[in-house]
Amino acid sequence: MNLFEKFNIETENEHLYEIAFTHASYATIHELDYNYERLEYLGDSVLSLIVSEYLYKKYPNYEEGELTKIRSNFVCQNALIYYSQKLKLKDYLRVSAEESKLTKNEVISITADIFESFLGAIFIDQGIEFARKFVSDWIFIYIDQKRVFFEDYKSALKEYGDAEGWSISYEVLKEYGVPHDKTFIMACLIDGKEMGVGRGKNKKESEQSAAKHAMHKLRIGRK
Repeated sequence: MNLFEKFNIETENEHLYEIAFTHASYATIHELDYNYERLEYLGDSVLSLIVSEYLYKKYPNYEEGELTKIRSNFVCQNALIYYSQKLKLKDYLRVSAEESKLTKNEVISITADIFESFLGAIFIDQGIEFARKFVSDWIFIYIDQKRVFFEDYKSALKEYGDAEGWSISYEVLKEYGVPHDKTFIMACLIDGKEMGVGRGKNKKESEQSAAKHAMHKLRIGRK
């Protein structure tokens, strides 16, 4: 289906949406002077603002820390990938014929990126109210359902460790791969003793994995 019909967008700037779905590899191959990265940057801020506003009104008694924790679940990469796949935004992506050379991690990242770049284009072209309605129609339902996209094992382990008086730290055991597709192996240390090891495509992801492993080993959060 046509992008504009699908999302009820009336525009005189279709090129803006071409930009929103143009990956840097496509731009390089076709010698274009644009790609979606600037719109992605803008869309990230628009999404954070709209979700923050909704949570502020939905939970009037929650403190800043609680609201931040909830928001992070709905703007994390896993959430963006889910939204993007649900909307079938990849159908509109312009990527070079060399897409097959992209790593799995890069393809996943692109899927998340184009949700934000599309939202950035909507904001520029249609304004904040249309952007707010778009997010309301497609995302607020998951907030109301309390859908979990991201488990913060590090924070959970830290809360437990603080209560027990533990010293928790993380260290890199190994990293390998080319610069744009690295893999990290991290250890979770409790009072200097290795209690969990995790793997991820960045340090944050591998730390979460290590914390999850440590919690499982220590039977924290298990009945």
